[in-house]
Amino acid sequence: MINIILADDHNIVRNGIKNLLEKESGIRIAGEAFDGEHVLKLLETGTQADIILADMNMPKLGGIELAEKLKAMGSTVKVMLLTVHDHRNHIIKAFQSGVSAYLFKNISAEELVFAIRHVAAGNRYLCNELSERLLDEMLTSPSLKVNNTTTNITFSEREISILKLMVEGYTNKEIAERLFTSKRTVEGHRQAMINKTGVRNTPALIRFVLKNGVLD
Repeated sequence: MINIILADDHNIVRNGIKNLLEKESGIRIAGEAFDGEHVLKLLETGTQADIILADMNMPKLGGIELAEKLKAMGSTVKVMLLTVHDHRNHIIKAFQSGVSAYLFKNISAEELVFAIRHVAAGNRYLCNELSERLLDEMLTSPSLKVNNTTTNITFSEREISILKLMVEGYTNKEIAERLFTSKRTVEGHRQAMINKTGVRNTPALIRFVLKNGVLD
């Protein structure tokens, strides 16, 4: 069971996320908080949580500051940020502070649930829209040097098909529809390829694929 504390100073936002996640098996809303300080009080008084799903900007203590405090305390509770900010500096600061996931507030319900399960498994996650933006920046950067390094890691035909669509920016749901399979199957293949290549997340998997000429 993945226990989650929702932290947002807007009741309507918390209620919306709560209604969404309560429909998912294996996920439980352990508590709700209106800012980071409230989260800390909940944890101090015994609320069990694996993940804090927090807004970046909240009164008194925002999501990044909360992650910093939990990191300093040696806590194993992971912080996932929900935000509208897309500046590179915010992203870098968030992950340096110990945040495990950086998500736009307009992500789909499917991606939110995938991200939660991904983080609960011990991984970090950057939302698909941001991953695509950063990938586009990397591919169009004049300083990008193509490296045709080969790798002895082999991929199945189905994995290659999924990789091609991932590089083109398709979501898990869209890939599943194009390959006539389930979204859960696509998610499973993606995680298997992340494990196989030893990378940390989807953007890193795409970089690995491009760097090593897997799709050539």
